Formats: sequence, structure tokens, C-alpha cells
Amino acid sequence: PGKVFLIGAGPGDPDLLTLRALRLIQDADVVVFDRLVSPEIMALVPASVRRISVGKTAGFHSVPQDRINALLVDLAREGLTVARLKGGDPLIFGRGSEEAEELAAAGIAYSYVPGITAAQGAAASTGVPLTHRGLATGVRYVTGHRARDAELELDWASLADIDTTLVVYMGAANMAEIAARLIAQGLPIDLPVLAVGHATTPREVRLPSTLARIAADLAAHPIEAPVLFVIGRVAGLYADAALPLPAAARAPQLRVV
Repeated sequence: PGKVFLIGAGPGDPDLLTLRALRLIQDADVVVFDRLVSPEIMALVPASVRRISVGKTAGFHSVPQDRINALLVDLAREGLTVARLKGGDPLIFGRGSEEAEELAAAGIAYSYVPGITAAQGAAASTGVPLTHRGLATGVRYVTGHRARDAELELDWASLADIDTTLVVYMGAANMAEIAARLIAQGLPIDLPVLAVGHATTPREVRLPSTLARIAADLAAHPIEAPVLFVIGRVAGLYADAALPLPAAARAPQLRVV
């Protein structure tokens, strides 16, 4: 049988792809990729390499997860080297471990290839740190969406920690509930929030707000998925209070001397 590499493609900027990930993508027989893998990353896949899209959107899975698991097993059993490409890191809300369990049960060799997370990419791109002395002593990642639109079952009391930065993945549809729950647990209504869409790519959009206003601001200025939210005092370090604009439009022009 072949082997499957569970690869993190990073937040979208191809310059943030690891060298190992790039080598495996270019040496693979087939690339199985998610919707969150940016077009810039996919442009690095050689034309001779077979591509299979298994993208998902909220409420619509073009390929159910069990079929993805079976697909990876079948491809490896054909003797192929499979690059399973995921946005961000395969072990942070990427279902990489679920696919690894299926591969292990089928006797297929696999390996993880870490990637820069969307949260790390957004922090670097916007200049908002995830931790900062005097503002945040820790950071927590949570998902703001449950499979089949199930109710969010989060430990709201522990999440409402003023000294911790909260990063919410896939939470745009439920941000009104998330903000209300956090406020009910004692977080201030004026706590800064920064929404970032398509972090690190030319399509990046930023929306600074607060817990009290974030749902209304999103309704007035919708951001196309993928979107993540940085909630906490560190988000107040974001200096640009303008309406969301592509990152490329706001980037300073550097002069080479």
C-alpha cells in the first residue's frame, strides 16, 4: 500500500507553507484538499498530480467525512502517495486525527505534517498578539460551529476569562449567541473583538468591534468564510478602526534603497 500524509497548508499565504509540506505536495501522486486550502497554495501543485476536492461549507458537505476516510484508504491501497491537504493545521479543528484513526484501522501508514494555524496567521497579519504582558496570560481556541448545526456545548464560565484571549473558529453564524453567552458570564460589553476573514491572503478582511456590537457589525458588513474571531483585550491593540478592507489595499508601500 501507499502512504497518506496529513498536511497542514497553513492560513493561506503560500510563503507560510512549510518546506516539508511543499515537498510532499509536489512529490505526491494525488492531492485530496479541503475548501479552506487557498488557490495560491493549490497553484503549487504540479499539473501532473491528480486533485480531488472534498470541500465542506456550513450545512453542506459535498463529501461526507466517512467517505473522505474511505477515499484515503482506497487511494493508499492502490499504492499511491496521498497528500491530504488541510487549511491551517491538521490537528486543530481539521479532523486529522479522525482520518488517522481510519487509516490506522486499515493498516495504512500515515504521517502528520504541521501547519501554521489560522489564528497564528491572523495574529501576524493584523499585528494583534494572542498573548501580551498585562493583557493576556493565555490563549484558547474553540469552535463556534457544531456538526449538523447542533447546539453549542461550551464551558462558557471558563471561557469568560478576562485574562485569556479567546479565538473562535467557524463562529460567524453563531456569533450573536457566543457574545451573549460570554457577556452573561461577566465579560464586559466593550471587550474588543477582531474578526478576520481569509487571513494572510490578498482577500483578507478585518472588522474591529466589541462583544456588544460584533453581531450587528457582521450583519452590516458580512465577511465571507473562513472567518475567525479574536476576543480579548489584545484585540484592542488593533489600530485600524476603518471598515473592512482587503489587507493588500491597506498594506504600506515599502521603498527599496
